[in-house]
Amino acid sequence: MTSQPIQLYLTTEHECSYLPGRMTTNIVPDPNLPMDISVYSHLLKLGYRRSGDHVYRPHCRDCQECRPCRIPVAQFSARRNQQRCLKSNQDLSVHMVEAHYSDEYFELYRDYLNSRHIDGGMANPVRDDYARFLYCDWSNSYFLEVRKDGRLLAVAVTDITPAGLSAIYTFFDPDPAEARRGLGNFCILQQIQQARRLQLAYLYTGYWIKDCRKMSYKTNFQPMELLIDDIWQTFRTEPRYNAQP
Repeated sequence: MTSQPIQLYLTTEHECSYLPGRMTTNIVPDPNLPMDISVYSHLLKLGYRRSGDHVYRPHCRDCQECRPCRIPVAQFSARRNQQRCLKSNQDLSVHMVEAHYSDEYFELYRDYLNSRHIDGGMANPVRDDYARFLYCDWSNSYFLEVRKDGRLLAVAVTDITPAGLSAIYTFFDPDPAEARRGLGNFCILQQIQQARRLQLAYLYTGYWIKDCRKMSYKTNFQPMELLIDDIWQTFRTEPRYNAQP
């Protein structure tokens, strides 16, 4: 399938959700193309991303700020603050389970969105929003779930592909009492460990935008590779230790 050319289309222009005052369009594969994990894995290496069953890549007329990024997991070495994060969360259990719906997952997802995105379009989700956004029939999606004495604290939605793991979305307990744990960063560290365990070369972490504060945490995980001019290139920058996914 991936040896054949894939027909691509450009969506209509719409408001950018990352940079205020900007407009954006996406490149999407032919909607009639039967999507499967092989095609998806091929597109992932070309900088595409999944949201529900939609695969896309930003393609803006006057902007190239969205850079696909990934972590070569064999080369990753945890910094001191990341080592502290792992040490302070030794009381947590971590398991990979197949993506599915449960009231427990949905309640955590809703609480997280209503805490972190109350002014955005994702607030007050319903059950169908959860399912349509996080996984689909062909995505080979798993939930990396984090628990403390059986209580669910975090879920990192993770796709397993031949190209590597793809970090789709992470939601966690918004209670300020849990903030010291750095659950977002902890989940990325666990996904890196899972990629190594599965002998996969990369953890794909979506897009990085230099001037988007919400994405600044990604520079803490070095080395980071960016797709620039369709070539994956190592990119190093000073970490932002206060950043939190």
